[in-house]
Amino acid sequence: MPQILMCYPGGKHKALTMSYDDGRTADKRLVDIFNRNGIKGTFHINSGLFHSPDRLGEEEVRSLYLGHEVSAHTWTHPTIARCPNEQIVHEVVEDRRNLERIVGYTVRGMSYPNGSYNRRIQDILPGLGMEYARVVSGSGHFGMPDNWLEWQPTCHHNHDLMQHAETFINSHKTQYLNLMYVWGHSYEFDNDNNWELIEEFCTFVGGRSEIWYATNIEIVDYTKAFEQLKFSAALDFVYNPTALSVWLSVDGQLKEVKSGEQKKL
Repeated sequence: MPQILMCYPGGKHKALTMSYDDGRTADKRLVDIFNRNGIKGTFHINSGLFHSPDRLGEEEVRSLYLGHEVSAHTWTHPTIARCPNEQIVHEVVEDRRNLERIVGYTVRGMSYPNGSYNRRIQDILPGLGMEYARVVSGSGHFGMPDNWLEWQPTCHHNHDLMQHAETFINSHKTQYLNLMYVWGHSYEFDNDNNWELIEEFCTFVGGRSEIWYATNIEIVDYTKAFEQLKFSAALDFVYNPTALSVWLSVDGQLKEVKSGEQKKL
């Protein structure tokens, strides 16, 4: 029986994703840095706060974040663990509805406003179309989440970012799938006067052929596509019923299983 392992697209075993909250005007500078280095980000936006001080306008969102992901952050950024269920539903659905109208695709993830969440909220979110939700406490590692609705990042950008980046880049053990996940707020670079930190990081990790640069939802979709593969009992062939190609390591040999394909292993 062969040994079969999930790989990232292209057979890679490293992925990088960035996650920034609130839709502040400093996102313009951050997006430019990401674009120059081939890095993808997910931007969590409160659509009820457009045109508030230091917030982007609604008309800027679609073009600014082109090639990245726009994600929910609730309509008005309340501490939702203190809110009744009815308010939670309103905050998430209204934000999702507004953002989808602007960007033209389904918004299926979020980050928790003020880092506020609990099991009650996690139980509500799938029925509101949310497939992932990011928390604020960093794990310090590069593993995939056990719970998409309690997705821990590796670190905040002010928490040993370059040390984590060096560990990530210097890891060559292909038996692991490594995911580096960085979060923060773009306005913090203005407040802390440390834009050089994210410039250095993106220059260091960007443009590397061994890394899959992905948005949050791309990672979710790809992982779920792997989980939906239909393997034969003998593991000698597999059928891919999803819309995505999935890459596998089969006894050390890379194989791409294309959408709709049944492939001999």
